[in-house]
Amino acid sequence: MLRYLPFLLVLALWIYAFIDCLNTPESQVRGLPKVVWVLIILLFGEVLVGPVVWLVAGKQRQPVAGGGSTPSQWHRNHRTKFVAPDDNPEFLQSLEHENKKDEALLKDWEADLRRREEELRRKEGRPGDANGPEDTPPATG
Repeated sequence: MLRYLPFLLVLALWIYAFIDCLNTPESQVRGLPKVVWVLIILLFGEVLVGPVVWLVAGKQRQPVAGGGSTPSQWHRNHRTKFVAPDDNPEFLQSLEHENKKDEALLKDWEADLRRREEELRRKEGRPGDANGPEDTPPATG
C-alpha cells in the first residue's frame, strides 16, 4: 500500500492543479494563456513540473480579504442579509395576489353551487321534469 502513496499524491496534485486552472478566471492567469497552462499541467504532470509551476507562477494570488482572516471569519462578516417573509414586500404582494385569485375562485364555486341548488329545487318542485318512473308510458304487451 505504501508503494502506491507517491503515485496517489502525484495524481492528486495533478488533478488539483488541472481543476484549479480550469476554474481560474482568465484575468487571474499570469504569464501565458490559460490553454497553454492546461497543456503544461497535462504534459508535465507526471513529473510534478506542470502542477508545481502552475501553483507557483501561473495563478495570480490575492491577499485574503479581511486582513488575513480565515474564510469562515470572512463569511461570518459578509453574510447576506436575510429578510423575514413578514418584512419582504414582494412576498406580501404575492400573498395578496394569491388571496385575490382564491377569493375569485371561491365566488365562482359558490355561484355554481347556488345555481345547482336552484336547479335541484326546480326539479323537486315539478315532478314532471324529473324523467322518473311516472313519466314512463305503460308497457303494452
